[in-house]
Amino acid sequence: TEVEQWIGGWGIGPEHWHEAFPIARGARQSPVEIHSASARYDPTLQPLTISYDPTTSKRVVNNGHAFNVEFEDSADRSVLKGGPLSGTYRLIQFHFHWGSCDDKGSEHTVDGVKYAAELHLVHWNTKYGKFGEAVKHPDGLAVLGVFLKVGNARPGLQKVIDVLESIKTKGKETVFTNFDPTGLLPASRDFWTYPGSLTTPPLLECVTWIVLREPITLSSEQMSKLRCLYFNCEGETPCKMVDNWRPCQPLKNREIRASFQ
Repeated sequence: TEVEQWIGGWGIGPEHWHEAFPIARGARQSPVEIHSASARYDPTLQPLTISYDPTTSKRVVNNGHAFNVEFEDSADRSVLKGGPLSGTYRLIQFHFHWGSCDDKGSEHTVDGVKYAAELHLVHWNTKYGKFGEAVKHPDGLAVLGVFLKVGNARPGLQKVIDVLESIKTKGKETVFTNFDPTGLLPASRDFWTYPGSLTTPPLLECVTWIVLREPITLSSEQMSKLRCLYFNCEGETPCKMVDNWRPCQPLKNREIRASFQ
């Protein structure tokens, strides 16, 4: 498959990650397949409180396997609370995973459906003082996942799309200020949640996943711009940055809860 051939930023595809990172076969790996019928409605889940300050956006970086839009996280200015979380989680970065064509690209799947892309907004638990400490704990991170499908253009995404031209290869970065990620969220805040992991090495099992049910759309043109970036590849020929998603992992003994009936 494309994923097996994908070299990405690590030199090896996801099926080999367990060789360097044994936790790849751990008890709470991500992403997972969401079966809507077996997700348990949990009325105790709180509404999500999402508050992003556009002045906290700093820069965008091509890291060789995706691109990160990074945020200033020294104070509680862009935060996520509520849902399954206790405490305050600060936004540190967001990134996307996407496919080589429109019928794949998301990491999580819903009833077998793969979306064209998936947005991950990464937040860390402020009780741990800093991101590097938070990732050592089971409740250290909260990642808000948003599915993207091809349809109408997403105006809130265009500022991100426009900057990609300047970060086509690994290590390229550019200043990226005054961006509000709220423009990347769907109208509905219905979500599924489960305990999981980072979906890229080091695959730490420190993530509370909050996956929004309602996808957003982006245009074919916006989607094609994502596919114009390049991986960190061995050899002379640049390889297009596509299919930078990890396949679904076994759910094992976990439960997926839903905030809606």
